Amino acid sequence: MKIQFYGAAKTVTGSCHILHINGKTVLLDCGLYQGKGEKVFANDEFDFNPKEVDYVILSHAHIDHCGRIPLLYKMGFKGEVLSTQATKDLCSIMLPDSGHIHESEIEWKNRKRTRQGLKALEPLYTTKLAELSLNLFRSFQYDEMIEVFEGLKIRFRDAGHLLGSAIIELYMTEKNQEEVKLVYSGDLGNINKSIIKDPTIINHTDYLIIETTYGNRVHPEIKEDLKELLRIIKETFARGGNVIIPSFAVGRTQEILYELNK
Repeated sequence: MKIQFYGAAKTVTGSCHILHINGKTVLLDCGLYQGKGEKVFANDEFDFNPKEVDYVILSHAHIDHCGRIPLLYKMGFKGEVLSTQATKDLCSIMLPDSGHIHESEIEWKNRKRTRQGLKALEPLYTTKLAELSLNLFRSFQYDEMIEVFEGLKIRFRDAGHLLGSAIIELYMTEKNQEEVKLVYSGDLGNINKSIIKDPTIINHTDYLIIETTYGNRVHPEIKEDLKELLRIIKETFARGGNVIIPSFAVGRTQEILYELNK
């Protein structure tokens, strides 16, 4: 087994890790770099050959974990994308929407470039390409043991982060060697959330890949966060003001609406 890290290393987006097992190449996630900085400009290329990738094992549907799958397809990947059923369903909305955003942004940039006499740019990928890449998806239930190929079995466990999000257990057996277990956390949810189950507890692994987006802080209790949110809303409304909440469309918004409704 050989592991290489091509994203979410020294940064918190663009999740993409490669495993080489028994002559097969497996990606753990294939995410888009987001935000600002030089990494965002690296979205249009891979430091490996997409045609050589056999499988993508996808932890969940947030764009920083799945957003370059259509680009991988565009550049020659014809393998399978393995995910939970809910992740596949969300990707059928998220990836074409991402393609639409790329098209819209390039259209705006190209209007400026045309006025400047510069060559037009192409979008990272289009809505149509994103829709075509969905044909590569195969979906499974939580806790189902899946034989991907000889020498690799996987199991999706509930990560408690988002609808369909998964911790991935990988059981690898290479020639004349004992089975090795690797766990890839994906993004882990917090406990006691209103509409998502708590993350599954994994009791044993030989190797662990875990991302630490919020690894530098201790989260306050969810109830305390909600009290603070309600205090701000009431205080603002009392002054005749409006509250604007920037929020992930998938995941966070539903939780906030659920709590406000209660």
